[in-house]
Amino acid sequence: MLVLPERPRRNRRTEAIRRMVRETSLTPAHLVAPLFVVDGDRERQPIPSMPGYERLSIDLLLEKCRQLADLGIGGVALFPALPAYKKDKTASEATNPDGLFPRAVSAVKEQVPELTIFTDVALDPYSCDGHDGLVSETGEILNDETVEVLARMAVLHARAGADYVAPSDMMDGRVGAIREALDVEGFHNVGIMAYSAKYASAFYGPFRDALDSVPKFGDKKTYQMDPANVREALREVRLDLAEGADMVMVKPALAYLDVIRAIWEISDVPITAYQVSGEYAMVKAAAERGWIDGDRVMLEILLAIRRAGADVIFTYFAEEAAQQLG
Repeated sequence: MLVLPERPRRNRRTEAIRRMVRETSLTPAHLVAPLFVVDGDRERQPIPSMPGYERLSIDLLLEKCRQLADLGIGGVALFPALPAYKKDKTASEATNPDGLFPRAVSAVKEQVPELTIFTDVALDPYSCDGHDGLVSETGEILNDETVEVLARMAVLHARAGADYVAPSDMMDGRVGAIREALDVEGFHNVGIMAYSAKYASAFYGPFRDALDSVPKFGDKKTYQMDPANVREALREVRLDLAEGADMVMVKPALAYLDVIRAIWEISDVPITAYQVSGEYAMVKAAAERGWIDGDRVMLEILLAIRRAGADVIFTYFAEEAAQQLG
């Protein structure tokens, strides 16, 4: 028999030992479920590029939220899916106090108060141009003019019942403007979950199908980040923290685990990571073909995101993962 100074396998010998020394945990409380809301009654619209996912009217949204809460899931991230006739150049529906989105937020807060509600603050679901910001006549994405609208949106969402407003637009200075607007209106306890490192990624395709928010021209590379960069992500995070962000996000997650870890090393606020629609769709497609064990791969990826440093994970697998985790 070999005489070895160390035998690491001793700590892997039984399931009880492995549980005892496990370094990273994954529970339903770490998960946030993105949900898409549409107008109507008992309306359920399957999303072909996201198998198992649907757009839901408010009544069905409430049923889904109750199911998620009963599973112990930490929160929901709400997104509106609007018909084309409600979209315009100024994204006017984004600040409509009687619109679909504030009604949905209020309903969830009233009916399922134990869920933490994150609301998306960006103009692409409301704009006929499909961009996150207002667009000039020459096709420029207008930063400062957009930030003014985002601040009004955030106040509207806070008034409806949001726990965290989540600016996903990547405009410069929007976190500070939103914090000031919230405080002026008395919403001191409403947090800001900033999409601080949101990359111009090819993984977003199914999400844009879900909201019909594909840009009508060009791309989003003048405001979303270059996938080649990590130091730039640290700069964005530092700016958002200085402006008052309560959480910071990396989006997407799986291809950016190094970015999550780099931010973990400098951030003193919770880090969220968004396992985006393309990541979800790839696992679903491979599992449907029998190429992988979908449940095991799902949990392994989520654990990897947690291990990299994410405190919270936005994931379309939230419900399935919670069921598996028990």
